[in-house]
Amino acid sequence: MRIWRMFLLSTLVLAATSAFGQGQKPGAITPQLLAEFEKQLAQDPTITSLINATTNNDIQSLSLNRDLVNSFDGKFNFELKGTRIIDQKSSGRCWMFAGCNVVTPRVMTKLKLSDFALSQAYLAFYDRLEKSNLFLETMIAMRGRDINDRALQMYLDNPIGDGGWWEYFEGLVRKYGVVPASAMPETKQSASTGRTNDLLNTLLRKSTAEIRRMHQSGKNEQAIRSYKTERLGDIYRLLIAAYGKPPKEFVFRYEDTRKDTTSSAATDSTNKSDSVETKVLIERTFTPETFFKEFYGDLTTEYVAIVNNPAKEDRTLFEMISSRNIFEQPDIRFLNLPIASLKEYTYKMIQDSQIVWFACDVGRDNFRDSGMFAANVWDYSGTLGIDFKTTKADRIAYRDEHPNHAMVILAADTAANGVPRKWKVENSWGAGIGSGGYWTMYDSWFEDNVLLVMVDKKLLSPADAALLEQKPVIVEDWEPFFRGLTELK
Repeated sequence: MRIWRMFLLSTLVLAATSAFGQGQKPGAITPQLLAEFEKQLAQDPTITSLINATTNNDIQSLSLNRDLVNSFDGKFNFELKGTRIIDQKSSGRCWMFAGCNVVTPRVMTKLKLSDFALSQAYLAFYDRLEKSNLFLETMIAMRGRDINDRALQMYLDNPIGDGGWWEYFEGLVRKYGVVPASAMPETKQSASTGRTNDLLNTLLRKSTAEIRRMHQSGKNEQAIRSYKTERLGDIYRLLIAAYGKPPKEFVFRYEDTRKDTTSSAATDSTNKSDSVETKVLIERTFTPETFFKEFYGDLTTEYVAIVNNPAKEDRTLFEMISSRNIFEQPDIRFLNLPIASLKEYTYKMIQDSQIVWFACDVGRDNFRDSGMFAANVWDYSGTLGIDFKTTKADRIAYRDEHPNHAMVILAADTAANGVPRKWKVENSWGAGIGSGGYWTMYDSWFEDNVLLVMVDKKLLSPADAALLEQKPVIVEDWEPFFRGLTELK
């Protein structure tokens, strides 16, 4: 195969040189070049079989690494309890579902519940409202920029969307509290967000045009902000129509188990007491804020965003402009470390009984039937005879790999030397995909495709913790890797 490729390269160079001598523009595809392609294919004895296979079958199915699938093992020797698998359906709220999956077990443990879910619709309502407000404030700040300004065009391309990440979730629950799913269930629009997003973006672009016209006509900032408030009222109305009214107060009902002690002196000469467990239905009234305070008020963990981007400077702190969803919050910082550090801290989190929120490029090397994330589960190179292998740094730098999905890690399976070889992942694609909604992520896939983990600051080594004190490198709001981390879907 290597000799064949070397021969092909030399003939292509000769063909191109010949074409240039005939007055062709350098770089053009010529008849001579096409003839050389055909000549080389004619000398490949496997090409007919390849064409027959790939024109009548799905290339991905033909490329399944059956040996890898057959060796699949979904067992773990260190595992935390997860929650009921929930489907994000036709929405890009993976970051929100993953956030709920981190904190929901706290309520289940405290109240000894077998099943519990937080309302995604409640959080999504305020996420849309906050994002709309932030966008309009950004447009006010940019009202004097040229319409072709790069950053301005980026915002106008997609004023708001479903995407987000951990700190978006944390900011929302701390500001607005949380409610059970029963207090604000999913709606048709919250489960399929495309139409509502289109309408919101139309309103936001319309408002931007008017803000810029007001600025050009000499209107002061107070008048512009008054206009913004009116349009935000329209957006609130649209969100009420799509998601329903967020509850100001709600009744939460759950079963509790109590022990009743009765005397058995009449029948038991030892005069011991028998304890009988009975179920009692508890009914309590909460506001979103008091519910959060009671069940999550001690959620004081300070998480640090650790990324692995080998295309950027290692052991460097980055901060991205306008990387938040709530206007008054600070922008987000990311510490870039080697992938070995992300693995080390993920395992430390599991050992510390903490569920790990992470971001990745989920579209690479996943096999849904078995719920596998494994490098080379699809052997396209073996099927097509083409080398597709690239480095992680090149994939990120040249836009072939990017953060696009958030999930949580619940478990690790270690080899005899104590090093994790695979991880258990809780996804938000429903129980019908993967292994009942759970996936097995092999360490090779972690190496290639995990791009961020949220780590408890107390678990950082002194050397890595010291890196957080350095002056951050500021990255523009259009930078693709960091922007992708805040728009996970």
